[in-house]
Amino acid sequence: MNFVFPNNYAFKNKLFGFISYTSVFINLIWEFTIFFILNIFNINLSIKVFLFIFLCFPLIIFSVLNNRNENVFLVIIYILKFTFSKKLYFFRKY
Repeated sequence: MNFVFPNNYAFKNKLFGFISYTSVFINLIWEFTIFFILNIFNINLSIKVFLFIFLCFPLIIFSVLNNRNENVFLVIIYILKFTFSKKLYFFRKY
């Protein structure tokens, strides 16, 4: 069987068809970092689980629900650039 793809079709490799591999690697690095930091401290297991979910779940949701299929690493860089140099001004139109 031969499949014909149009010239403007952009094929991107993704894990399970909806999350890019770079986002998966960034999520795994973040989760392992949080896991090792939480294991350093001697706290209750339920608190560790709560903190792990509280710190890791937003990044996972953000990378899964990314509408434009952008790289999570680049989005984080854009957010940090905007945070440290706010050049956006809102004007009222009269």
